[in-house]
Amino acid sequence: MTFNGERISLGLIAIGAAAIISTYLAASAWERVKTMPPDRTITVTGSAKKRIVSDQIEWTANLQAQNVDRTSAYRELHQQMQTTLGYLNEQGLKDGDIRPGSVSVEETFETEYVGVGDQRIERQVFKGYKMNQPIIVRSEDVTLVERLSREISQLFERGVAVTSYPPAYYYTKLGELKIEMLAEASKDARNRAENIVQKAGDAELGKLRSADMGVINVNPANSTDTSWQGNNDSSSLEKDILTIVHVVFELH
Repeated sequence: MTFNGERISLGLIAIGAAAIISTYLAASAWERVKTMPPDRTITVTGSAKKRIVSDQIEWTANLQAQNVDRTSAYRELHQQMQTTLGYLNEQGLKDGDIRPGSVSVEETFETEYVGVGDQRIERQVFKGYKMNQPIIVRSEDVTLVERLSREISQLFERGVAVTSYPPAYYYTKLGELKIEMLAEASKDARNRAENIVQKAGDAELGKLRSADMGVINVNPANSTDTSWQGNNDSSSLEKDILTIVHVVFELH
């Protein structure tokens, strides 16, 4: 019994020693955590804006012919296309800027009513074939194509049944410009961070910790509209590019 009792006493001593060591280690770790400097950072948003003028234009017009005879309708449409192509060449457009589209054919019907009162019936009467063919102009001569889209009545006078749609405007160097705009937005973010830290007066701006590129919005001139997906306006000749970045700097 005495031997067993001695073993119990040694075990209690070991447990007590382990508890003391554990308490010491925990206290030391807490002291180190408590005395470590906090992770100090500042997060700012930078932006850049630039006005650009579109350097490419796309204009679509639609030609239409209708005849009770399918072949006659096609011949009429073909003649209208040849007239239109000749007119566009006369105005200075290159053949490579003009792309005729595919011809679509539609049978047309007209509703007629026969009889009166309870005897009145409705029927669909075949009226012929309607054919449509788009013609697409894409050119870097923005001024010329703009003018042609407005002066579409010149084709009316040549017997062409044409419908004109508003031009779409594009800027072909947008990829290169985005890099420049992101650099400007990052510079703006650093200036803002330095201004904030200077006014606070209790820290110095350190190195860049991280940068997150936001969306790039291409808006009509003077518009400040933004979208999480990013805008890409094609309705206006002059556009404003708005670039946003979110950056994190260390503080000392």
